[in-house]
Order: sequence, then structure tokens, then C-alpha cells
Amino acid sequence: MENFLKGKRAALIDMDGVLYDSMKYHTLAWQKMMSEIGVECSRDEFYLYEGMTGEATINLLYQRAFGRDCDREEARCLYAIKSEYFKGFGPREPMPAADRMLGALKEAGMRCVLVTGSAQVSLLESLAVDYPGVFAEGDRVTALDVKQGKPNPEPYLKGLEIAGVPASEAIVIENAPLGVRAGKAAGVFTVAITTGPIPRIEFEKEGADVIFSSMKEAAEAMQRMADAP
Repeated sequence: MENFLKGKRAALIDMDGVLYDSMKYHTLAWQKMMSEIGVECSRDEFYLYEGMTGEATINLLYQRAFGRDCDREEARCLYAIKSEYFKGFGPREPMPAADRMLGALKEAGMRCVLVTGSAQVSLLESLAVDYPGVFAEGDRVTALDVKQGKPNPEPYLKGLEIAGVPASEAIVIENAPLGVRAGKAAGVFTVAITTGPIPRIEFEKEGADVIFSSMKEAAEAMQRMADAP
């Protein structure tokens, strides 16, 4: 495997499913909220929508169930309900070995920028506690900062702007097919880590440059790259 950290100055990193083992709670919260308003949905399908803004996810399901978009204020209220369910399902769980991956990136001299489709305050506020010294103040792009979430490249283009580097000097680290599509559309070398139930083929379809089967595998590979002369 090539040393894809060589010559790179920034890492644009997704949050849910990469830094936190949180997708199992997001998917359950989404299914619970949508089922309560009469929208039939499976829990696992929300893994495929990861990276989209909350409003976009709601509209996708509204179009399928009712043939229309959801009213914007109603969508805001529904997302707030989903967020409360998420908070109630348990404490935050940093993804095992994610700290090792971030350590390798910092050792390689890379600036880390968070790029997430989430606006989940309970996790965003935990970054400084769980990953101290990794993300400088202002080094984040969330659902509140974009008009178009993933799979549109806008979030990663904003991440490049924050990092102050061209696409050729950055990498994207993702665990969702739509996030991979967004990273590739932004012209960035995109690393996929399959921390959820989505099969590898879905990441291959989106053109991921490298695919790791676990965070542990990714962290070990990046540490070797950071240590290479």
C-alpha cells in the first residue's frame, strides 16, 4: 500500500462512525422518531443516509412516504426529537483505536479538520475531552455550516478552505458511502473505514481510494506511514 500520508498537510475527518461508535444509536433514534409519525423504515437503511443533513434525511423519507418534502419548521422539530432520543440511548463511546489514528496523523504533521453532516451537540462538545489537542478551535464543519450536506462536496470544500490546503494535499477519512462520494467529488484522496454493517462493495462503487476493514487496521497502517522515513 502506498504511503498516502506522504506530502499531505491536512486530514478531513468524519465524526459518527469514525471518531465515535455512535451510528448504532443514531440509526435507532432515526427509526424510532420516523416510525412514530407513520413512516415505515428499517434501522439499517440510515447507515446509507449518513452524512446527509437531518433535513435532507427527513425529506428523503417524506418523499417516499407522502410524496412531498417536510415543512422546514416541522423538520427542525422532528430532528430535535431524534436528537433527544439519541442522547437518551447511552453515553458517548469513542471509536476504539481512533485515538491511535489521530496520533499518527498528528505525528505526520497533518492538520485535522472535522467534517460532519451531524449537528449533534452532545458529541461535538465532547471532542475536546475525548480527543484533546487534535481539533483546534474553528477546525470543524458541521450541518450548521453548509447549505448542502454530503454527498454534495460542499462540506469537504469548506474543510479544505479551513485547512488552507489544495485538494491534492489532503485526505478524507470516512465510514459512509455518501461521505466517500462527497470526498471524491471534492477531488480529495478518500479513505473509507468500514466500521458499520455497510458492505465493502458500496465503498468500491463510490470510488474510495483505500478501504480498511476496521479502525484498528486503519490506525496501524497510518502509524506505519507516519513512522516511515
